[in-house]
Amino acid sequence: MPTLTYASTGPAVLRLAKSPARRVDYRRLSGRLLTGLSVLFLIFDGVIKLINIAPVVESFTRLGYSVDIATAIGTLELLCLAVYLVPRTAPLGAVLLTGYLGGAIATHVRVGDPLLSHVLFPIYIAALLWSGLYLRDIRVREAIQLVMRSRTSNQSQTDKD
Repeated sequence: MPTLTYASTGPAVLRLAKSPARRVDYRRLSGRLLTGLSVLFLIFDGVIKLINIAPVVESFTRLGYSVDIATAIGTLELLCLAVYLVPRTAPLGAVLLTGYLGGAIATHVRVGDPLLSHVLFPIYIAALLWSGLYLRDIRVREAIQLVMRSRTSNQSQTDKD
C-alpha cells in the first residue's frame, strides 16, 4: 500500500512513496491454517482431560480406562503438542502426536466404536497436522522428496536386474 511522505527539500509537496510489494506465500499460509485447526482441537482435547469434566469421565469409563489417568494423558498430549509448535522440533512433535493418535485409534478399535466418527477421527487430525507441517516446513518437503527419489531409483535399479 502506498504511503504519503513530505518532501525534505523544496516546496511543501506531498509525494507518493511506493512501498515494496509483498508476495503472499499461499503455501505457508495454508500450512498455518491447517496447523491451526488441528492445534485448536488438540488444545481443547488436552485441556478438558486436565480439568476432568463429565464427558471425559464418561468416555474414559466407556473406553475401559481409569479416570485417574486422564490428567496424565492430557498432559502427555499437551507436551507433544508443545514440541510440535516449536518450529525447530515440529517434525519430532508430529511423529510424537502421530503415535499418540495411533493409541486413540487402537482404543476405539478395541471397544468397537463406529469407523468414520470415532476410529478414523484421529487419522483426520494427523492428516491435518502432517499436511500443515508439509506446507509450512521446507525440511519436511525435502525429506519426502528425498524418499520419493530414493524409491524411484531403487525401483529402476530393480527393473534393470
